[in-house]
Amino acid sequence: MMGPLNGMKVIDLTHVMAGPTCTLMLADMGADVIKIEKSPDGDDTRRMLPPKVGDEAAAYMVMNRNKRGVVIDLKTEGGKRVLRRLVLSADVLVENFGPGVMERLGFGYEDLKRDNPGLIYCSLSGFGRTGPYKDRRGFDLVAQAMSGIMSFTGEPGGAPAKCGPPLSDITAGILAAMGILAAYTHRLKTGEGQWVETSLFEAALVQTYWHSAIALATGVAPKAMGSAHPLNAPYQAFQASDGWIVVGGANQTNWLRTLEAIGAPDLAEDPRFRTGADRMSHLAELEAELAQRFRTRPAAHWLEVLDRKGVPCGPVYDMLQALADPQTAARQMLVEVQHSKLGPVKTLGLPVKFSSTPGKVHKGAPVYGEDTHDVLMQAGFSEQEIHAFQEEGAVICA
Repeated sequence: MMGPLNGMKVIDLTHVMAGPTCTLMLADMGADVIKIEKSPDGDDTRRMLPPKVGDEAAAYMVMNRNKRGVVIDLKTEGGKRVLRRLVLSADVLVENFGPGVMERLGFGYEDLKRDNPGLIYCSLSGFGRTGPYKDRRGFDLVAQAMSGIMSFTGEPGGAPAKCGPPLSDITAGILAAMGILAAYTHRLKTGEGQWVETSLFEAALVQTYWHSAIALATGVAPKAMGSAHPLNAPYQAFQASDGWIVVGGANQTNWLRTLEAIGAPDLAEDPRFRTGADRMSHLAELEAELAQRFRTRPAAHWLEVLDRKGVPCGPVYDMLQALADPQTAARQMLVEVQHSKLGPVKTLGLPVKFSSTPGKVHKGAPVYGEDTHDVLMQAGFSEQEIHAFQEEGAVICA
């Protein structure tokens, strides 16, 4: 195992995306993450089909690499016994069950901290563990809607639009990992564990810093602006003669550089566009002026001249183009990893780089029950006990 979290043991009781994002981050940084799946069906992402890679669901594989896979039925006495044993030696437990489920099973924070007072217990939910919505279930779609995001995403005057990626799920997972590491730092100083929690709703709200600032300052809710920015211009996509590019002329220096690149220095003295505030007040006119110029040449031409002038810019890629970009390879964001059943498979890499303790994607996602036997043996259960658990239906070994 590699990475700065080498030696941390994590019990992963999460499913689908927000929780698995959290534990994926920890696993990639070196933690020993033991993913516990339910019996008989496993993580719901195993049924998010198509696509498949071989016989394995692509959705499951991308979220669960670097983890060890165990199948436990927590409704059985044997399953509960197994989990309690695993938690005794764990540093972290992460769960994203519905409200009250862990408590009903006997695995709430108060239940587990009696035997492991240093345990860091992390919960992810739709709306958090307090407030009027604490008992409501939540999905990314709901969080994006209720946070305001869908009201200012998409084209002006269009229907409410969700961001393409599951924004609140992924952000909640990253926030949870950050909270766990903060709590882990506290435990290293004091020996004390604690309960860490966050929600999809809060994760979506923290994506609205600019838009919340506007709403709080003006009393007016921002509306959809397409690819444009609510505070800076030009900062959006423009259509070249053969495709789309984005241009980040987001401050006065980059605005003047943009004008040099496109050969339109006269616009610098146009009273509609002289300052950033002027440009935002005349955004539609600014877009029209620039759009007619960008349509005259191919994307490659504009990207070359803009980059030469120091203007932040880039092509609008589809997913395959993004994965094939040389910068993706240079930053090791597309890596090949060995899967126990499929052989070499490709997946996304670790987005945080460490100079002394590099993390690594070292194994593919586990097949159903792949590591149950080994994990139970390491926890001190005998072959006879493991066989009895299997007979009871408490565990499944691949």
